[in-house]
Amino acid sequence: MTYRRTSYAVWEITLKCNLACSHCGSRAGHTRAKELSTQEALDLVWQMADVGITEVTLIGGEAFLRPDWLQIAEAITKAGMLCSMTTGGYGISLETARKMKAAGIASVSVSIDGLEETHDRLRARKGSWQAAFKTMSHLREVGIFFGCNTQINRLSAPEFPLIYERIRDAGARAWQIQLTVPMGRAADNANILLQPYELLDLYPMIARVARRARQEGVQIQPGNNIGYYGPYERLLRGRGSDSEWAFWQGCAAGLSTLGIEADGAIKGCPSLPTSAYTGGNIREHSLREIVEESEQLRFNLGAGTLQGTAHLWGFCKTCEFAELCRGGCTWTAHVFFNRRGNNPYCHHRALFQAEQGIRERVVFKVGAQGLPFDNGEFELIEEPIDAPLPENDSLHFTSDRIQWSANWQEESELIGAVVD
Repeated sequence: MTYRRTSYAVWEITLKCNLACSHCGSRAGHTRAKELSTQEALDLVWQMADVGITEVTLIGGEAFLRPDWLQIAEAITKAGMLCSMTTGGYGISLETARKMKAAGIASVSVSIDGLEETHDRLRARKGSWQAAFKTMSHLREVGIFFGCNTQINRLSAPEFPLIYERIRDAGARAWQIQLTVPMGRAADNANILLQPYELLDLYPMIARVARRARQEGVQIQPGNNIGYYGPYERLLRGRGSDSEWAFWQGCAAGLSTLGIEADGAIKGCPSLPTSAYTGGNIREHSLREIVEESEQLRFNLGAGTLQGTAHLWGFCKTCEFAELCRGGCTWTAHVFFNRRGNNPYCHHRALFQAEQGIRERVVFKVGAQGLPFDNGEFELIEEPIDAPLPENDSLHFTSDRIQWSANWQEESELIGAVVD
């Protein structure tokens, strides 16, 4: 029975939001037209349990702006599924945190996208950084396990080590990281996106922070567009272990994950573009029918076969990891090139090309339409690694822009003394 392949769902229960983030893929702000009613939402809870979902993460928009959100969370818990939540953290009081605990919400991920100035800039609301840390203090007080999630782009990347210190000190014990890609509002702000060749400076920094995080009890959780077969793959994907199987094993959309939009649209992954990857709507078909029969949710079923690599093109088609990797994150490739199968945001790829004396850049080509989960299109340029960069690129990321605190500098001096 193919419907048993799915176990995890991310559910956008409303698109309403009290922030207007410049990197928001869903362009959250106002409720969607015809969002599910309370009764429809509660029915969907039981359908998810019926098809084998074991964990549901509630997102928005901002999930707590939906009036019946705690009722939905409680229903998820009563149905035997783990209920978690991702939030911007703007407006969660201590009393709300207590209600979340009572409703059975087991864990919460709070979005932190930079130090205070950067975070407030990206989230388009002054005070949002302080509010997020206040939310973490409330979660800590009521005993809800919490971590953080961070989008890595040209604004946040230089602050990465300092972000880690702030969230560690706030009590976060898990940290999900992912690269910002041009979906939704991020497609309108392409200047903040990292370039593929900048991964060469990015990953040594991430690895250094990850090693300290492991020592200090914070679990790094790489998103689906992080890594790929570079020297730090097992460090990042091991989540605190040294398992030999801790490496990227291909897109899991429709295999182990589902994405649900607030109007009942079903996708294989919550991040995928709505227009290209929606398999159906629960108002028209049961969840089981959609998961079992929809072609839009079955594109990864050929994993491990020649069919599983038929969609590859460009570098990914010729890569030694092609059959295992299958082009990396479907979402990342699609939102850059309006098709999946070639993902330049790969550490192995950047390293291989650097050895050949070349680098890749993405250049904005076609704008997005302005709809939730939409994307434009970029052109991929391959050029000599020492070719002059565009003069108007003021946000260019390099290792010398990384902000290390005195603690990190002392660590470097100690290591240097031992080597000497």
